[in-house]
Order: sequence, then C-alpha cells, then structure tokens
Amino acid sequence: MAIAAANAVVIPEPTAAPARAQVRSPVITPAAIRFDGHYSYLNEKRNFVDDIISGADNVLHSLGSVLGTDLPSYIVSGIPNYFQDFPIGDDVKSSLGIDDDQLDAAPTEVLNIPPYANWTKEGWNVRFHGNVYKTPNISQDKVDDLANIFLIDTEVAELPPEGKEQARNLTRSIFIVQQGDQNVTMHLEPAPMQGGDGEPGGGNAITPSGGSQTVNLPHLTTDQGDFDVFVPIRNVSDGGLLAGNETNNVQRLNVYTNGTLTGNATAFLVPPTGLTFISDIDDILRVTKIYDPKEGLLNSFARPFVPWMNMPEIYANWSRTLPTDTHFHYLTTTPEQATRVYMDFIYKRYPGGSFDTRPLNFSDVDATLSIRQFLLTKIFQTFPQRRFVLVADTSNSDVMKDYPQLAHDYPDQVACIFLRNTSATDPSDKFPYDTSGFEGLNNRSYMFFKVPDDLRGLDIVNGQCLNQSIPQNVTFGIQDEVLGIHGAAAKLSSSATMSFVVALVATMFLIL
Repeated sequence: MAIAAANAVVIPEPTAAPARAQVRSPVITPAAIRFDGHYSYLNEKRNFVDDIISGADNVLHSLGSVLGTDLPSYIVSGIPNYFQDFPIGDDVKSSLGIDDDQLDAAPTEVLNIPPYANWTKEGWNVRFHGNVYKTPNISQDKVDDLANIFLIDTEVAELPPEGKEQARNLTRSIFIVQQGDQNVTMHLEPAPMQGGDGEPGGGNAITPSGGSQTVNLPHLTTDQGDFDVFVPIRNVSDGGLLAGNETNNVQRLNVYTNGTLTGNATAFLVPPTGLTFISDIDDILRVTKIYDPKEGLLNSFARPFVPWMNMPEIYANWSRTLPTDTHFHYLTTTPEQATRVYMDFIYKRYPGGSFDTRPLNFSDVDATLSIRQFLLTKIFQTFPQRRFVLVADTSNSDVMKDYPQLAHDYPDQVACIFLRNTSATDPSDKFPYDTSGFEGLNNRSYMFFKVPDDLRGLDIVNGQCLNQSIPQNVTFGIQDEVLGIHGAAAKLSSSATMSFVVALVATMFLIL
C-alpha cells in the first residue's frame, strides 16, 4: 500500500535528552508500506586490497595457519575483508566532503531488522533492533567511483545492468551517517503475508486477528545510531494475539517505523517450545566464496546474490512439512550497513523469519570476533525450552567453534548441526577447519554434507540428523580435504605443503 511522503511523521532531531526517552502520546501512523529491498543505503573508501594480500601473505609464510591457527580474520570470523571496517559518522562525511548543513537536509531513515518475540508472564516481548541514519546526497558518478574501489579487474561501467545495480546499492548502503540520541517509535499490525517484503510461503507463521498498536522504544539510539531492546507489547484491538502458552503457531506482525518510509520489517512471535532453524547465509544459502578473496568480492559487489545450488528447495520443504511451531532465524555477521541486500535476497528465496546481523556497537576486534557467539547465546537464552537446528559451513572458524560449544553448553536444546563441507565441495577453499569441538557429542547429532540433497528425508523432529549414506570421516582435529589434512596431528606431506603454497601464491597474483 503506497502513501504520500507528506503523511509521514518526522523523527525528532537529536537532543540533549537523557538516555531514557520520555514516553510520548500516541501518534498517527502512516499506512503500511511494504519493505523494498531494492532501495539500499551507503558505503566507504578503504584500501581493502592491501588487507587481502596481507592476509594471504601471512598465511603463506605461517605453517601455523595451515594447522588452523593465526588464520586471516575473514576466515576466523566469517566476515570477508571487504565487509570489515566500514566508515561511520564523521568518517563518512569526511570521505564524501560533506558538512552538517548538507546532511541536515537529508531525511532520517531507519534500518528495522526483522525481530523475534518471546512469551513471558507479562505477555509478548518483542526484540526491536536496527539503526537510525541519514543517507548523504551524492551523485551517481561519485557512487560509481566509490564502488570501483571494491572491484578487482573491472569497474562499474563494465558490469551488466544487474551488476551495476548490485554494486551501486551495496556501495550506497555503506556510506551512511548514523544518528545518535534519536527517539524511535514503532507501529505494529497483523501481517497478511510472510517476510519483510511480502514473500508468501514458508515459516509456518500465521496472521493474528489483532494486535495493532504503537510502541515508543524506551531508550534513545546509541552514538552509532543503534537500538536493540526487548519491549512488551499489549494484546489490544479486541484481542487477536494468541497467548504463547496457548498456541503452537508462530504469529507475524508488520512493524513500521514512524517518520520514515524505509523502516519496515516483520516481527515473528515465537511460542516457547518448538524448532528454530538458525542459519548462516554466506556459502550456505548463497554463493559467496569468502575463502577466495577475488571471487568473494565479485560475488558480493559485482554480481547479484544467487542461491547455493537448490538450497531454497530444502528450506521450502522444511517450512511445508515440519510442525507449525517451526521458526526460521537468519544470523549473519555481516555489518548492519549491508543488511538490506541480504534481507532482500533471503525473503525472495527462503522462508520468512527473524534476522540478526553485526551491530555497529560491536566495533572492536574482540567483540567483532565474538559477535556470532553473543547473538547465538542471546536467542538460546531467550527461548530456553526450544530446540535449535544450526546450519552453516566449514569455511569460518567461529562457526566451527561456536556451534559444537552450544551443543556442549545446551545439550537439551541443540537438535541438529548441519555443516556444508566447503573444502570437500570447492577446491578453491584452501583453509583448514577444526572439528575438535565435536568430540564427545553424539555423532548422530551433526552432519557434514556436500550438496543440499544430502539433507533430504531426515526426520529432524525425532532427532534424525545424519544421512547414513554420507561418509563423515570426522577425526576431531584439523582437517582439509584439498590439502589432505586429517586429524589432530595435522602433519602435512611435502606435496600437500607445496600445493597449499602454490595455491596461495596463485591467489595473490589473481588479486594483484
């Protein structure tokens, strides 16, 4: 449903108000506007090529890296180099050559990340999270100049139309200026469709008969423009919201941010018990190849996102056949600025569900490398009676550490762990992975698989996580199929060492 911009309520300018916002009277909310993932926000200039080369060079000269230690940060954290250290605030203004007066003229915008809600004795508790920012008004020529920094052996002018759109949208999404000390008000109403952009199927969520209301978040945004808070909502409008202890269905509400046409999402009200799928995105739901820097860069900035093989079919089947209490949650450690592109991709191809990303408040190195663990722990503790299916790949070390650790720490909650073995399916993955965390777990509670069809026919509800026809060969140590590394000793033959060195040298020359 479209609406005129004149009907929007303007978010107040930053003030010196205390940390807790004053509760305001309800405001008239604009009519619903569907999320449009094609409209993105903005990006910054950085010498990431040197970073990539440096990372490869460090691995090249360190046998310790071959054995699974001292790996480049983009392998450890799952965050590609080109998605790290985005500029924020004054750095963006400086890099674009704009001042406060120019920025004041830009409208306030909101990234409203699709939230989940849990049931408490007080009722439904929605975790609203996202970012408030402004998009500087810069020319397309300037956007193209900035996008070209992220491209290797090509430039925006040489890309096909869909590649141009991808490069420009993602670049715009990086160069934004976050707005601190802002009040944020949300309007909720029943969601007739699934997902942030109306994706119709999957997720098993239902539309409640009521629940429309306006909620003022209790805190102002952080200095980085972030907001992340659980807020109780009321069962209003003649009821309509089913109590979490009286339904097996996930319910969905559309969430619209007052004062902007951009802050729209879908909230998923998740009952206390049931199955939640937590899925990474890069190299499991989409083709990224973060372990191959040049390809990873092109697959993110110069090519539209594409699914990995027939993985959407697997998720569609899960959403159709699993019980109605099944909930889908997408967790990526990609920074907030790139979230819209990811959400647009997911909601057009996979079941609708809640979303998590790396907030700007996690900006220091230690926090960045632990953000997945932080977000996983948050959802596990929010739903202590639910069982979780964890889906990712072997190409980043934090998954290989955090997933089995969750199974050790929450043995009654982790139902299955599914990991795509990228080094067994893609010869360009030259980095080893560590399976030592899986030692001591039930070997039928996890599976390393090669293609999506390996996941068919599993009785997940009753604990079947292993396709018996797929050899596992887990040796509880450093492994890499390409390099022939198996087991804790992880001793490389001279030929394997030479193959590894030659492969990395070749990668460096490609980058150069």
